[in-house]
Amino acid sequence: MSRLGKFARRSFLIGSAAVVGGVAFGYYMYKRPVANPLLDNLAEGEAALTPYVLIDATGITLITPRADCGQGAYSVQAALIAEELDVELDQVRVDPGMPGPAYYNTALSAEAAPFRSTDDGFVADSARGVMDAMIKFVGLQITGGSTTVPDSFDKLRLAGAVARETLKAAAAQQTGIPVDALKTGRGMVELPSGETLSYMELAPIAASIDPVNDVTLRDPSTWRLVGKTMERIDIVAKSTGTQRYGIDFEMDGMVHASVRTNPRRGGVMNAYDAAAAREMRGVQQIVEVTGGVAVVADNTWRAIQAVNAIEIDWGPAPYPAEMDQHWQALSDSFNDDQIDSRKRDDGDVEAALTGADVIEAEYRAPYLAHAPLESISATVLVGDGRVDVWTGTQIPRFVQNNVADIAGVAGDDVHVHVQVMGGSFGHRLEDRVVREATEIALAIKGTPVKLTYSREEDMTHDDTRQIAMARGRGAVRDGKVQTYDLGIAMPSIVASQMGRQGLPMPGPDLQIVAGAWEQPFEIPDYRVTGYRAPELSPITSWRSVGASTNGFFHDVFLDELIHAAGADPMEERLRLCWHTPSRKVLEAVAEMSDWGSPVGANQGRGVAFCLSFGVPTAEVIEVTNTDDGIRLDKVWVAAEVGTVVDPVNFENNVQGGVNWALGHAINAEVTYADGMVEQMNYYDFEGLRLAQAPQIEVRGLENGEHVRGIGEPMVPPAAAALSNAIFAATGQRIREMPMRKFIDFA
Repeated sequence: MSRLGKFARRSFLIGSAAVVGGVAFGYYMYKRPVANPLLDNLAEGEAALTPYVLIDATGITLITPRADCGQGAYSVQAALIAEELDVELDQVRVDPGMPGPAYYNTALSAEAAPFRSTDDGFVADSARGVMDAMIKFVGLQITGGSTTVPDSFDKLRLAGAVARETLKAAAAQQTGIPVDALKTGRGMVELPSGETLSYMELAPIAASIDPVNDVTLRDPSTWRLVGKTMERIDIVAKSTGTQRYGIDFEMDGMVHASVRTNPRRGGVMNAYDAAAAREMRGVQQIVEVTGGVAVVADNTWRAIQAVNAIEIDWGPAPYPAEMDQHWQALSDSFNDDQIDSRKRDDGDVEAALTGADVIEAEYRAPYLAHAPLESISATVLVGDGRVDVWTGTQIPRFVQNNVADIAGVAGDDVHVHVQVMGGSFGHRLEDRVVREATEIALAIKGTPVKLTYSREEDMTHDDTRQIAMARGRGAVRDGKVQTYDLGIAMPSIVASQMGRQGLPMPGPDLQIVAGAWEQPFEIPDYRVTGYRAPELSPITSWRSVGASTNGFFHDVFLDELIHAAGADPMEERLRLCWHTPSRKVLEAVAEMSDWGSPVGANQGRGVAFCLSFGVPTAEVIEVTNTDDGIRLDKVWVAAEVGTVVDPVNFENNVQGGVNWALGHAINAEVTYADGMVEQMNYYDFEGLRLAQAPQIEVRGLENGEHVRGIGEPMVPPAAAALSNAIFAATGQRIREMPMRKFIDFA
């Protein structure tokens, strides 16, 4: 039986958004506490005071269910619990825990509801409450969408406070001293006499009493960790090379595997000849998997060498074979029959453009791979009625369900041990490697199988970022932007991604217009239309998803209109912006970059703005046009996130995201020929070189009412700011990525 629907005696209320009237899903069921999964298998002396705090005689374990892909998610979650639990980060262990409905992602409701993040009206908030109820009922445990901090900020502090007050209650029961006379600090309850009782020795008593759920969170003025510079819990391991990732996992008796599947994604394998591979050193078994074949060997290198020696006859691609056909499919999608959404339609665009001097432009953004540094891998052990999986994943419950279906066991009999990841950028929202590892492990039950992709297998089979095209039409009047009409065509990201999980895509896909339709600009005649192109090659979430392309499209076209109006790029954006937090972001980046001050010869500054994932983000880039090409000199970034939990980690995430975005904007694309990806490895899918990386100055603003994440919002404006800066320095407008196809870079 699934844990969904089981309710332990001691449970913990997660989530606080209300469903208006209680009629959509049942108010009672929505408010009913979610079961604490840690109570299912408690050992003697252990206390699971909430789903996030486990204490025994050996120490304190904090459960951090949002996956760590290198962005510091474990540290920030641990800090939020520790803030209220009154422990220091060097006193605790961190564990991602087993997947379960208790760890559903509250913050996903903000992105799922079809309203602007700036809309806090009754209807919008009601819709978010409904979405939160749905997410809670299905126990949707996902890491993504820059939701780790928004999801955790109140939830985990509350978990720490409940655990703290329960331990104080246990101390009161043991000593007879009133709770009000007790204090806590560094993992201890302090008595009025100065004597202390450790949380560990109080754990057995705490386990026998009901949690104290009536708690008050501490005032920000008393915070010890949140908002302060802290040392990430993984910094020593990552600095000394001792951090263990999923690819480092080992266990006794483990064998190694590698696969080859049809490079024409989704195509069949007609036939294969593995005679040569069978004779190679270390090869133990040849196993067919969905769409291809695997080799099991005594180490990874031999498995890769052997699987590459298999002669295979591949079937054709189920999508257009050549790259120009993909672009043509997008171009053909700009018609009324393929309108997916028109969430922004202010004024009367058609009337405003009639008889006006219309400015038109077309923009393109290519497919992009995720290409995390850690190679993709999964280890699976199929036993009698039980399956164990060790892998880095952002979707542990999907992994659990899919493995259960393949292995023919119940979902609760699949145990997913989430590993630290060496990068993801959306890649680990897919689980093909786990499914294939399970198919192989089924063929050799009782033996743990570690499947590792070669870099070439991963690059050529990655579910990439979407390909996208945009067409803009606009007009200016009296030195101001008057009319803005942007159409965006792309295949549905959500339909492709969710289709692989067997889930339908009802209604429009707002990722087609994300990062464009919700921008806080008050243009008299303003329209954004999403056109749903037919499904082409498989696509999925890539860092900032739809906004990764649309932030470029929307802002560069706005910059073109501002230039046509003869206005200052910063001043006109400020004039158009009605949203106070967004205005403050633009004002901050203008002050940081000394906007309006003279630049040197052959230099130019470009500004771009994008509101994505609820975070207004503005960037200014300064470039120099040298004899060797465009040099990136400096970037200034300002973003509004409500509360900065860790200033250093915040700065690092922003700097990394800007460099990530710029490297892809300049250098990278995935292209198809004969239905197959042409880019095989890092040598033909380059990131930003160290010598090209600019100085980046970061400022996090804390004026907003909502706490937001920063993992993705700095990506969408970066390419636009670069394009706008290149125009300012050279007069050349770059409307397509990768930009190196049109201009040289130093």
